[in-house]
Amino acid sequence: MLKKFARFEEIMLVLSLGLMVALIFGQVIGRYVFSSAPSWTEEMARYIHIFQVWIGASYAVKLRQHIRVEAFITRFHGVFRQELEILSIVIWFVMALFLAVFGTELVLSSINHGQLAPAMQIPIWIPYLAIPLGGIGMAIRLVIQVKEVIQGNYDKPKDEEIML
Repeated sequence: MLKKFARFEEIMLVLSLGLMVALIFGQVIGRYVFSSAPSWTEEMARYIHIFQVWIGASYAVKLRQHIRVEAFITRFHGVFRQELEILSIVIWFVMALFLAVFGTELVLSSINHGQLAPAMQIPIWIPYLAIPLGGIGMAIRLVIQVKEVIQGNYDKPKDEEIML
């Protein structure tokens, strides 16, 4: 099930990037060629980018591609390294839960207030939904990472092709 979720994330990230580029390209052409462009394209591109950041953060946890200081931790081996790895993951997990909980509260508050996006007139809770989704995705992946670290696996996944 997690592999299907990861594949879904990959597809959504690629498709949303293509859509965002098309929207921004259309906005630029509209401004400079036709001297007029719809305002909703800029807002839509911004909201797509917000989802890309939060969903991408969850996906980066899976690939162990988040920025961290490895020069220090890789000098240790055995139980001490395992404890350091678990401690850093637990701290990160608490932050991810914080984002999920308070992001959910933000979404619920936005639903209750009925705020709308200025140009698109969609409920603002829809873009805010990216925060708890990203937090939940990171939290789930961090639990899996703790399990891997306990088993002695400190490395990035080898079955994933990471393109930089």
